[in-house]
Formats: sequence, C-alpha cells, structure tokens
Amino acid sequence: MNISAVLLAGGESRRMRKDKATLLFRGKPLWQIQLELLRQLEPAEIFVSARTDPIWRPADVEFVADNLPSRGPLSGLAASLAQMRTKHLLALAIDMPFMTEKYLKFLCGQIEPGGGVLPKIDNRAEPLAAIYPREVDVVLRSALSGVDFSLQGLTSRLVEAGKLRTVSVPDEARKLFLNLNDPADLQPI
Repeated sequence: MNISAVLLAGGESRRMRKDKATLLFRGKPLWQIQLELLRQLEPAEIFVSARTDPIWRPADVEFVADNLPSRGPLSGLAASLAQMRTKHLLALAIDMPFMTEKYLKFLCGQIEPGGGVLPKIDNRAEPLAAIYPREVDVVLRSALSGVDFSLQGLTSRLVEAGKLRTVSVPDEARKLFLNLNDPADLQPI
C-alpha cells in the first residue's frame, strides 16, 4: 500500500506501571504484535514514535522522536507526518492488540485524496487507529504550540474542515478498539 504507518509507543504507561510495549499478551510482546500487524499491510514505510528510541525497535523500522515537550499521541502523529514520504499515515496505538488486518485494510479502502479516515464509536473518535492525510501536518504542529492537546477536539475540527471522514464502527468491531491500560486488562477476555 502506498501509505506510511506509525506505531505510537510514546506513552508513560502510568496506570500499567511498566512499559506497555514490552508487555506479553498471548505470549508475545505488544510491540511485536502491532508491528506484525502493520507489516501485513505492506506500507511504504513503518515508523515507531516514542520519547526515546526503544531497544526493541527492529532495524527495518524507522524511529521518530515525539516532538518535545511531549504532548501525548499528538506529538508522535505530528513528528511522523513530518517524516513520511507518502500522502497518508496510518496510526496505530501500541496498546490495541485486538485490532485486525481486515479492519485496517477496510480503513485504507476508505482513503480519498487529501482526506483521512477516523473511526467513531457512538460519538467518540478513535484517533489512535486512524488514517491521516499529509495535509493535516500543519494543523497538528500548530496544535502542539497551543494548550489543548486532546485528539478528540482536534479530530473533530479536522472532520469539520473536511480533512478527515468519519466511519461508524459496527457493534461487532468495537472490541478491536479495546486497549490495555492497567494490569486488570491483561486478564483473559
């Protein structure tokens, strides 16, 4: 696919109390699960966005430092958009191990020139498993210098501006967006 992909791995994992990327889930570390998933899509390039270059990063995956000071996922998205060589960036959070190749391919199939794709569950955007067009680079960098770093508000403005198109997540796909935030989330589901 002629898209770029970024694995967002810059979180502090405060509630989990350890680096989520190295957590074992179904026998594999989360970073490996998510990179394998992204590789299945055959993007033009894959980035790992984090505060510092992770020791687990494979050599064929490019490191992109979160823009400092770190503003959560917004920093990683902005830094990755600035580095990419394609017209669209697929973002995937490190802590979303239920996401599937089939669903991500569905999102990729919704891409339009100059526009990205934003899944929504009810009225809540899912910006950490979404596709962003190169054209939002300036908007994201500008948001980094503001005071509101919420991706909910930012993606809402991008939808209003016609840069992102929302797709409703059907009931049977909602589980794909579950993320692992604290140790209880690692219990069998």
